[in-house]
Amino acid sequence: STGTPVNENLMELLVMIDALRRASAGRITAVIPYFGYARQDRKARPRDPITARLVADLISAAGADRGLTMDLHALQIQGFFDIPVDHLVGGPLLYKYFTDKVDEDFVVVSPGVGSVTRARNVASKLGCNMAIIDKRRPKANVSEVMNIIGDVKGKKCIILDDMVDTAGTLCNAAKALIEVGGALSVTACATHGPLSGPAIQRIKDSVLEELVLLDTIPVSEEKKAECGKITVLPVAPVFAEAIERIYGDRPVSPLFL
Repeated sequence: STGTPVNENLMELLVMIDALRRASAGRITAVIPYFGYARQDRKARPRDPITARLVADLISAAGADRGLTMDLHALQIQGFFDIPVDHLVGGPLLYKYFTDKVDEDFVVVSPGVGSVTRARNVASKLGCNMAIIDKRRPKANVSEVMNIIGDVKGKKCIILDDMVDTAGTLCNAAKALIEVGGALSVTACATHGPLSGPAIQRIKDSVLEELVLLDTIPVSEEKKAECGKITVLPVAPVFAEAIERIYGDRPVSPLFL
């Protein structure tokens, strides 16, 4: 994963690809559980870099023939690559964790417009209703809840997101669901957990009952011990199956179900 430290891990990946290419490897697949710089996928302001495209170009230029990753921040990043990219999804792993816990009182909540499709898919698998948090970002890594779209009063909410970075958005959404929406409880889950800056303390102090993460980015035992609300699920079986299918020239699409 090209997580923190992003530049160091990215450079290590590029060097390994170059070493394999110079060793005459028949085919090189870059397996990147977490794609760093994925949030810089457009020019949000004038003269902003589109770093996600730059990283895609670097991986291709280094010699990779194929890419394998999970839950990109924006699906269009696949188009930044000049090589085939298999885009795995973390939703099936997350909804399987909640399958035995869910009843008619649960609602799957999307913390923003960008996660609506992901939340809808998981809600349909669990047989739950869905709600949406309408938010705005006055600046990077800062969000303000504007409205709650959907009925969450007296419900147990599961917030589904692609990433928990500083946890500001997540904790604000959980607080709004309880205080404004009247929800009974809030649990959250996400594919990637950088958990940078004040994330651990915010989660610890929040109304969240549990945060379920996939280990696309390793979560240290110290962080899990400090917070006590974090559950980590492994993605290794899914990536192993994908690698085996790619190596055997078989379809990867069954893993998306």
